[in-house]
Amino acid sequence: MKKRNKITEAISAIFIFLFVYTALSKIFTFNLFSKALKETPLIGGIATYIAFLLPAVELTVSLLLLIPRTRRLGLYSTFALMLVFTLYIGYMIIFTPQRPCTCGGVLEKMTWTQHLIFNIFFTILSFTAILMNPRK
Repeated sequence: MKKRNKITEAISAIFIFLFVYTALSKIFTFNLFSKALKETPLIGGIATYIAFLLPAVELTVSLLLLIPRTRRLGLYSTFALMLVFTLYIGYMIIFTPQRPCTCGGVLEKMTWTQHLIFNIFFTILSFTAILMNPRK
């Protein structure tokens, strides 16, 4: 059981780093991030709300993952976020010829296909952490 806890902690740490990094990147480049969201067909109309909400959600999920008592909720939240991000990227690849990048930092250097593969991997990783962290 301890091995599972260590693996879950390691996966949680990876997601804490990922979410804090991307949230801070969005915050520090807020105007660019907000502008790119406004150009996105799916969420252009609510871009301002998303621009404020998304970094806050990423930081909140990071906090949930950090605290052992809330880690399970954090893992479910992580899975939900990664699933939504993955579906969004899949939609953009299939249906949107002009795709503004709303990612932050190093992630914006990836192609959309690379980003989709990255997200699929991390979605599976988050689901794995949930399976390894059974309800007590």
